[in-house]
Amino acid sequence: MRNLRHIVYDLLIEKGFAEHTAKYLNMLALLIALLLVAFIIDYVTKRLLWRFFSGIAKRTKTNFDDILISNKLPRNIAHIIPLIILIEFVPQVFSDFEYAENIIEKVLKIVAILLTLRIIRSFLNSIKDYLKTLARYKDKPIDSYIQVFLIFIWLLGVFAIFSILTGVTFIKFALTLGTASAVILLIFKDTILGFVASIQVSINDMVRIGDWITFEKYGADGDVVEINLATVKVQNWDKTITTIPTYALISDSFKNWRGMMASGGRRIKRSVIIKTSTIKFLTDTDIEELKKIQLVSKYLENASASIAKYNATHHADKSVLINGRNLTNFGVFRKYLQTYIENHSAINKDMTLMVRQLEPTPQGIPMEIYAFSSDIRWQNYEYIMGDIFDHVLASVKYFDLEIYELAVASPQV
Repeated sequence: MRNLRHIVYDLLIEKGFAEHTAKYLNMLALLIALLLVAFIIDYVTKRLLWRFFSGIAKRTKTNFDDILISNKLPRNIAHIIPLIILIEFVPQVFSDFEYAENIIEKVLKIVAILLTLRIIRSFLNSIKDYLKTLARYKDKPIDSYIQVFLIFIWLLGVFAIFSILTGVTFIKFALTLGTASAVILLIFKDTILGFVASIQVSINDMVRIGDWITFEKYGADGDVVEINLATVKVQNWDKTITTIPTYALISDSFKNWRGMMASGGRRIKRSVIIKTSTIKFLTDTDIEELKKIQLVSKYLENASASIAKYNATHHADKSVLINGRNLTNFGVFRKYLQTYIENHSAINKDMTLMVRQLEPTPQGIPMEIYAFSSDIRWQNYEYIMGDIFDHVLASVKYFDLEIYELAVASPQV
């Protein structure tokens, strides 16, 4: 081995070169030859591995091997053999330069650690991308878990590199860092909080990718498109992106609309205020006129017969309208709206459905519709609600009722 190692050196000495110069030129020639061999082996290995993985990818049904290729795992693995060759033969190249040999060996060990980290990262990213293609994992914060593993692996790598540079053993170096744990906790506070938060979010199923959330504190109102260790990205309805700290999901209050989306109905809860002065008892003439409205005609017939029987039994003096039992235009209007909502094609009949009278206000008495649309899509929901209240506003006058409108005094000239 020594003859092979010093073949150039011997030739140069025979040619009359100085010993010092011959050593440098010998080292340079061996280094170029070693790098050339390593480059060729790297190229050949890379091509062979690429063909091997591509062949497997074509023959298998799963797309995991395709993802491995796209994340450059074969290319990173191909660097292992050339690196081993360099580590093995560098001591031979720098045998006459001990100081340089130690430095190069440390550099190559650090490169080996970085290459290992790259291979692990490619593999973990491949797992992440593959899991995202599976339906049962699409709404899970896979990014958070992969990032936790990567941070842990990178910390081990950094510790190993410092151990090589300082000459301190890995275990001793790690124990020394334990004394500085308070500083480490301070530096990685957000990461630790994000890690804890992502676990709690996942375990409690608070947020999934694809959920519609409203987070007023951060101005977020839209779909969750990404959950990672530090942040949650929300695409708002105007297509802007809002970034929320992951730990804010457990420390602050937000609204998740998933329950509404899963229920098959979106709540309609809106009221109109009726002027109190327009509410009145109905006379027989009023009732006959309202019977022309088909949705309440049957109700009025039954209610009128029941009330007439009651008033006759109790000898109610109907010369004064307030005596006995009576129908009001407000009550008939409420019954009309109830029937109208029950017959509306866009209302979910399996969920709560009612028209109710709310507590009187200084402006009047609110009449509220409480129901759920069968279409939960925002645009269609707004159309359904608008269609219902268009009808409500237009139908009020048929019952001799008026909707409260704030009167604004005209400016004095």
